[in-house]
Amino acid sequence: MMEGNKSKLRAVLVFGAPGSGKTTFAEKFAKKFNLAYYDLDEIREKYDFSEETILAVLEVITRSKQSIVIEGCLRTEKERTEVRNILREHGYKPALVWVQTDFATIKMRLKKRYRTLKKAKEVYDKAVEELEAPADFEKPIILSGKHTFETQTKHVISGLAKAR
Repeated sequence: MMEGNKSKLRAVLVFGAPGSGKTTFAEKFAKKFNLAYYDLDEIREKYDFSEETILAVLEVITRSKQSIVIEGCLRTEKERTEVRNILREHGYKPALVWVQTDFATIKMRLKKRYRTLKKAKEVYDKAVEELEAPADFEKPIILSGKHTFETQTKHVISGLAKAR
């Protein structure tokens, strides 16, 4: 049914708790494989977009017909399903990457980022309250946010190969 380049379009969807290492991984992965990288949360916040508008932005992004790495707007199963559905409608094969890290590491990273433990805890608590673990049907590729980028990349490439 899908012919030519369309069948080769990939969308790597990266999510996890703040401070887990998802942005570091997503940005490096996109750069290493010359993929476009979009942080939908950052776009939504910068322009004060609604959820509906950010999904319209995703529709526009899919018109590029290039493989992409997406972070943000993936906290809940509902959000991930909406994003995956749009991507599939436009010929993409989405793969979910869940970056996990232990709480002590996350706390240290957030404290460094926000400079106060209070702010770090606030950000973490809010995000974790909204974050939903993936359902079995989402078949996530699970990464440790503490492994080296090379190890993470090998794991994701292996997971993408199995998902063909």
